[in-house]
Amino acid sequence: MLSQNTFQLGLFALNCSNGMTMTKAPERWQNTWDNNVRAAQLADEAGIEFLLPVGRWRGYGGETNSQNSNFEPITWATGILAQTRNIRVFSTTHCALIHPVFAAKQMATADHVGHGRFGLNVVAGWNAAEFSMFGQALKEHDDRYAYAQEWLDIVTKVWSEPELFDHKGRFFDLVGVEGQPHPVGRPVVMSAGISAAGSAFAARNADALFMVINDLDSMGEKVAEVKRVNPGRPFGVFASSHLVCRPTRTEAEDYYHYIVDEMGDWEAADNMAAGRLTAQSSSADQLQAHAMKRRNIGGSGTWPVVGSYDDVVDMYARLSAGGLQGVAVGLINYIDEFPHLRDEVLPRMERLGLRLPVAPEGHEDPARTKAYA
Repeated sequence: MLSQNTFQLGLFALNCSNGMTMTKAPERWQNTWDNNVRAAQLADEAGIEFLLPVGRWRGYGGETNSQNSNFEPITWATGILAQTRNIRVFSTTHCALIHPVFAAKQMATADHVGHGRFGLNVVAGWNAAEFSMFGQALKEHDDRYAYAQEWLDIVTKVWSEPELFDHKGRFFDLVGVEGQPHPVGRPVVMSAGISAAGSAFAARNADALFMVINDLDSMGEKVAEVKRVNPGRPFGVFASSHLVCRPTRTEAEDYYHYIVDEMGDWEAADNMAAGRLTAQSSSADQLQAHAMKRRNIGGSGTWPVVGSYDDVVDMYARLSAGGLQGVAVGLINYIDEFPHLRDEVLPRMERLGLRLPVAPEGHEDPARTKAYA
């Protein structure tokens, strides 16, 4: 979807305060625009494939109120695209909170700013408290994806239809729609959904699914199940994760213990667990489990990758063997922690054949730059 690398990498949630963490550690991510640009450029220069923001409208409370400071994803992506050269930049967009004609125009604009590097991560939404900010009630689970289907159908038609068109459906009644200019090329579409309805929506409409790993033993079958929904067309499956790596496993585990067990904001983790009940995709027992709350603090419930540099690459090789095309990675601090990924993990991945060497400056990989040149 994004490059010729066997296992692809992105940075996740750098548009939010604390990033993916709920830690009180003073070195945690500070969500300033300059920090976002610097982290994006570091990732771009290192050959990382993509940046994936979180669509967030309010924080999780507690002492940290993690993610309460957040940049709106479409405008954030537009600004980041203007400051980078090769990396693909996604917007995570709650389809229920923005009109499809307006969203299509914004995203086409972003794609022109990035010369074809914009990507859409379309999500149906799960946070009832955020929907209340917009005066909306959260729809029943499967109805969210029926709405998302109609929304995306309209967006893709605005992106491609040369003439005025009307649309009359269950949720929208539109007359005389047009949208010029069209995007540079059809933007890559990713969808984040872990339920059966969410996975099916992604398989029908998207270039890739962005899934959550619950356990490694079942991951491979879940990936295969998603790909069986629409066989015969290119489709990638990515996952969310958070990363702590150090020269030795003990150093990494000790630091993770500090971030989570010593400096964790457990009230915020409790609030996240309670809020995610409205998603109707995980049971109360799963969400309230101590291990899951540790994952909430370490990386918003995503899969933890904690260990030595070799451990990390071994895990990525295992995820790749299980059918994943890549992971979006959360870091405690996207600038301070990035050298561990760039200088130690990436070269080991190259030696193992999971990634190709980055093209030298001035010789960008055309498979990554698309229409940039």
